[in-house]
Amino acid sequence: MTAPSTAPAPSRGGRWIQKWDPEDETFWKETGEKVARRNLLFSVLSEHIGFSIWTMWSVMVLFMGPEYGLTPADKFMLTSMVTLVGAVVRVPYTFAVAIFGGRNWTIVSASLLLVPSVAAFAVMKPGTSFDTFLLVGLLAGIGGGNFASSMTNINAFFPLRKKGWALGLNAGGGNIGVPVIQLVALAIIGANGGPRVLLGIYIPLIVVAAVLAAVYMDNIASVKNDTGAARDAAKDAHTWIMSFLYIGTFGSFIGYSFAFGQVLQNQFGRTPLQAAYVTFIGPLLGSLIRPVGGWLADRYGGARITLWNFVAMAGATGVIVVASTQKSLPLFTIAFIALFVLTGLGNGSTYKMIPGIFQAKAVAKGLEGEAAASYGRRLSGASMGLIGAVGALGGVGINLAFRQSFLSYGSGTGAFVAFLAFYALCFLVTWAVYLRGPATQPRTATAAEAKPQLSYVEV
Repeated sequence: MTAPSTAPAPSRGGRWIQKWDPEDETFWKETGEKVARRNLLFSVLSEHIGFSIWTMWSVMVLFMGPEYGLTPADKFMLTSMVTLVGAVVRVPYTFAVAIFGGRNWTIVSASLLLVPSVAAFAVMKPGTSFDTFLLVGLLAGIGGGNFASSMTNINAFFPLRKKGWALGLNAGGGNIGVPVIQLVALAIIGANGGPRVLLGIYIPLIVVAAVLAAVYMDNIASVKNDTGAARDAAKDAHTWIMSFLYIGTFGSFIGYSFAFGQVLQNQFGRTPLQAAYVTFIGPLLGSLIRPVGGWLADRYGGARITLWNFVAMAGATGVIVVASTQKSLPLFTIAFIALFVLTGLGNGSTYKMIPGIFQAKAVAKGLEGEAAASYGRRLSGASMGLIGAVGALGGVGINLAFRQSFLSYGSGTGAFVAFLAFYALCFLVTWAVYLRGPATQPRTATAAEAKPQLSYVEV
């Protein structure tokens, strides 16, 4: 994983920043903020297209009518495996930022998106075997890795007090790649175009993103691989607790993004065009709200926002279960879109919690000032790749749950009941770990009098 260091680094050529200290307010106001915002902008662009390529099969399956010979179970299996690859590659993508540099890896990772796009362009036609579609779909999973490298890179650029907003904006701008590709698909379907038209639009955009990253982004020389931080993060219980909570938020977002259109088609008999008219709305609102989740977490504490967000998610899922059993398409659609909004809000609040948790641990160790900030950056940067990867696996579980529910009951109702129980469990974990007991006690003792208590209320 990665960790910024204050030690000077030798010049390695290209756009390398040798000294970076965003916690220094003078540096931040005079130089840092402008550079950080520029890198954020082009990081968002590349990650945005990465999300579009990762989730393009959520759109492709809408084009694949009876002439393709695929069953609903085949389609859910296809989207599950695409999601799985996107989750797994997030771990090496997190390391890649420190090995190659944030700018350099953005160029490489954006360029790699050409592989699944060109491959899909070649095979997308009736008569292609399911195994071939599955193999090409797996290639699209690399688009999911762009999130991990982008978040790790941007985490190093911004000071702790700005991380909730910056990480939320970065992730939200990436997440919005899901509804954008669905909107483009809607226009193409409405114009009686085929899936190859969609791919033909995105292939040149990938090239543009790679070129802009090369021209405008920077590498931070002091960000280096820290295998000790990776081991420490993997050993820390909070990494896995936050991974579990992120399954509930981002896992839901990406899983529903792949599955929403298929559920509308298979449970309510919607045509591809009818499904496409609705499918993009949930991911769009969920993406736009993610920075708000980060901002609210900055203001009120990520744990508090996350806790009540899981309550709302459970409530929305309960309404979906009722709508599903009563076969009410309007109620089902409204509740599902509301659930999407809540997943986006929770995405922002949970990711804000990560740096705050490790900052609180630094204070508990008696660290202060830059030492505490450095400790927090070190472990939060290392943990983000793991948390992002495990959280994305929730999308795999959601698509497999829908597949089994449709095979067993002919609808998605059984899957939604399982999701409702899971959100209740996420609520209990958030409350038990981050909001009860010592978390509510004020820290009144000085460092000289007692070891500071570990408090997560402001996380």
